[in-house]
Amino acid sequence: MKWFHSLRWKLLFLFFIISYIPLMFFSSVILDRMETYYLTESEKGWLGKANMVATQVKEGNYLIDNSNYNLFKTLIASKSSENGARILVVDASGFVIMDSSGADTNNTLMNDTVLSALNNQEKAQKIEGLPIMTAAVPVLDKDKKTVVGAVVLVTSIKDVFLPIQDMKNQIYLLSLVIALIAGLLSFATSSVITKPLKTLMKFVQKITNGQLDQKVNVIGKDEIAELGNAFNHMTDQLQRVEQSRQEFVSNVSHELKTPLSSIKVLTESLMFQEDVPVEMYKEFFEDINSEVDRLNNIISDLLTLVRLDQREIPLNIANVDINEMTQNILKRLTPLAKKKEIKLIYESHKDIIAEIDEVKFTLALTNLIENAIKYTPSGGEVGVVIQSDLQDAFISVQDTGIGIAKEEQSRIFERFYRTDKTRNRETGGTGLGLAITYKTVIMHNGSIQVESEEGKGSVFSVQFPLRHVWEGGTK
Repeated sequence: MKWFHSLRWKLLFLFFIISYIPLMFFSSVILDRMETYYLTESEKGWLGKANMVATQVKEGNYLIDNSNYNLFKTLIASKSSENGARILVVDASGFVIMDSSGADTNNTLMNDTVLSALNNQEKAQKIEGLPIMTAAVPVLDKDKKTVVGAVVLVTSIKDVFLPIQDMKNQIYLLSLVIALIAGLLSFATSSVITKPLKTLMKFVQKITNGQLDQKVNVIGKDEIAELGNAFNHMTDQLQRVEQSRQEFVSNVSHELKTPLSSIKVLTESLMFQEDVPVEMYKEFFEDINSEVDRLNNIISDLLTLVRLDQREIPLNIANVDINEMTQNILKRLTPLAKKKEIKLIYESHKDIIAEIDEVKFTLALTNLIENAIKYTPSGGEVGVVIQSDLQDAFISVQDTGIGIAKEEQSRIFERFYRTDKTRNRETGGTGLGLAITYKTVIMHNGSIQVESEEGKGSVFSVQFPLRHVWEGGTK
């Protein structure tokens, strides 16, 4: 049954069912109505014939006067031959007085049609499972007041019933053939759907084997084309992620190798020189200590990023005064700004309280302001503006620094990414500050954007909700 798991066979089965069931339903409804109509017309016709016989029985007074029995028998025989039906006449108690076939004469006949007729109600019905109809009508006395008996006609309705049955069989067979044809056509045309899917599946298997440079040829604008476009977009993203991973590994290796190389050179210089002055020992040990601090900072920031990625560091959400938090950050960074003669400007027009993790958010905002100071030339300005509406808070950090090239602005939040030679390691830092800032803002369900022009400065805009939204709802 492995073949049944094929999409084409499933489509064949699906189209067969979809085609066959409605055809059978509508065919059954139409045929049932046709059968009901023809049977009703047949019942009316045979009731009319039974009434004609009943009228002659009443006029001859045959159920009251037995003296004309032979004439009565001749009448029933002729009418039976004329109508092509078996005719029975019963008295008021159901006793068969006359039977054109002679089979039930002097017997008692009681069924639904006879009982209805003896209760002065005409009735005709088809015998279940047989092409035979019985029609019974009452026989009244000459005063038309008392039921003295009933006339029963038993006749074959093959001329009506059998054609309908044949028509049913033909329509059911036709429905089956139409459904099969529809299924086979769907099977034949399903390759239009399954072929591109099979092709796409081959490319997916290649990607699972590590071949990320896969692209499918997209034709048209239908759902299959949309799936192909989505696949191509996914491969682009996977290639970018792989490229970022490789760059990240390379950058980590380089960042860690640089201080280690410096430490090795410094230690070897001390080891292989004789009569080294104490001052040189002190100077080299200070440089070694600085490189160890730098190495430690890189490792700490890397661990922080890994934990943020894996959500290992929980958010300690609390109501925080954003104005007070920002002012405290500016106070700590004032000595750095004064050293470069940079003017710090703070602007806020109202108190803002937000649900955030103060420690993590302080680190993120500190990274932004510290970068603005580092990359702003002496005599420049760094401004921090805080605003809010009913739902969100907005913090913008503006500087008059060297700016960022437009083509590089989309990558500045990547780990270890450096825009140009001016932004080198001599400015300090690990190259991970903006990556940590970006991840922290995202964890707070916020967003961060940058607008910059080379030589004129940059503006980093942070937006985050005043009320923190947890996964699954607001606490």
